[in-house]
Amino acid sequence: MPKTLPEFVAAVDLGSNSFHMIVCSLKDGKVQTLDSLKEMVRLAAGLTADKNLDDTTQQRALACLQRFGERIRNFPPDSVRVVGTNTLRTAHNSQQFIVKAEQALGHKIHVIAGVEEARLIYQGVANSLSSNANSRLVMDIGGGSTEYIIGTDDTPRTKESLNMGCVTVSNRFFKDGVLSKKAFKQAVLYAEQHLEPHQDNFDYRQWDEAIGASGSLRAIDKVLGASGWSNNGITMDGLEKLVEHVVSCCHIDEINLPELNEDRLPVFMGGLAITYGTFRALGIKQMTVSDGALREGLIHDLLGRIYNRDIRSETVQTLATHYHTDKNHAARIKQTAKYMLKQLDISRTQQDYENIKQFLGWAADLHEIGRDIAHSQYHKHGAYIIENGDLAGFSQQDQVLLATLIASHRKKFSLSYLKRLPSPWDYYAPILVIILRLAVVFHRNRHTLEMPEFKISINKTKVSLTFPKDWLSQVPLTQADLVLEADYLEYAGFKLDYC
Repeated sequence: MPKTLPEFVAAVDLGSNSFHMIVCSLKDGKVQTLDSLKEMVRLAAGLTADKNLDDTTQQRALACLQRFGERIRNFPPDSVRVVGTNTLRTAHNSQQFIVKAEQALGHKIHVIAGVEEARLIYQGVANSLSSNANSRLVMDIGGGSTEYIIGTDDTPRTKESLNMGCVTVSNRFFKDGVLSKKAFKQAVLYAEQHLEPHQDNFDYRQWDEAIGASGSLRAIDKVLGASGWSNNGITMDGLEKLVEHVVSCCHIDEINLPELNEDRLPVFMGGLAITYGTFRALGIKQMTVSDGALREGLIHDLLGRIYNRDIRSETVQTLATHYHTDKNHAARIKQTAKYMLKQLDISRTQQDYENIKQFLGWAADLHEIGRDIAHSQYHKHGAYIIENGDLAGFSQQDQVLLATLIASHRKKFSLSYLKRLPSPWDYYAPILVIILRLAVVFHRNRHTLEMPEFKISINKTKVSLTFPKDWLSQVPLTQADLVLEADYLEYAGFKLDYC
């Protein structure tokens, strides 16, 4: 457990429709919500035909983040989690936008995969809604994607993220707010087509209770209740009455429904079509709506990291087991790598040091997972698995970093390959790669004998190793491996000296 726990924690969800921020106090292990902010940014509406975020939408988003930043700018980095979802996964220029967005907000932004978004949504619901159901379906309609999760208690079992959201469906089928029965029918069919490959996994036979978790579903729930069409959450009967009403209108301005906020109106039809299509495809009769969502899941995940229950460590161990790694060998490499890291004063902050140590350890745990596919080029196979897998708790940036360390731990490596990493990892990664490579070299014989005490220093491009007297002469194979490693490091612009 960290020596000093943060007094406040915050989570920011950069959704495709809305940006949300929640600020909580943390005292005696208990969390209390202090502040909640939401702005309709409609990021997905700013995607051009060539999948770039337009300047107007970027400026709207940055203005929002500057306002959010005023509230959390002075929070320690490890007390804030900020994630981007579907639109930032999709936009070709998302990285350029993220650089500006991080400056506006004052904190790092991590883009998460759809399945990771689904996991976090489920955590948010599971920790905010009491339920006695043995198995529950959770549905969340975002601006650019819709997530479906089946789980029990706080454990998600089946997760899926489909590329349809209230913004994208509204823009596609109800452009400029124009309504018709034909357009609504096409929008529902569009949703059902997306769900068709997943019907058997998510239909009513697989769960006991359905729960909705998004602004779209909350808006529908309020409208149904205020109109007298349902007094038990969202029901199929209520949806039928709501659909009958909206398709009788020619424009969204004519809908005139009680409890429907004006800022929700432009994307209401897209959310309704997805909901109606989901109810029909999965055989849902009734759905309860939860206040918990992605941001609450982020807070839950953040607390796990603060209290040393990081889901990412569990994911690493699961991967190591699945790909049949030699855990004892990996543990020896990790121990030696951390021994070297401790000697090097490379971290700019204590938080950076903790992050560096964590990723170096994970890379040691997983550096051989590619062997389960093939021995030849196994470092490349392992990197591919890490970068492209659905890894619980990891952002896309996290996965790229870990994959880069694994890909570079043997054979030739190029500094230009490491420069694709965001700051500060573009600075730290070359040193971490050298440490991991040397640890692998020292344990290449896979013996259980411990390494002797030795010294390492890295000064710019010079790497120096000092071993106990006569030790190298007793390990000729290790000495030969160091000769080869010196050549590899020279290719990357480093000079390795040892004695």
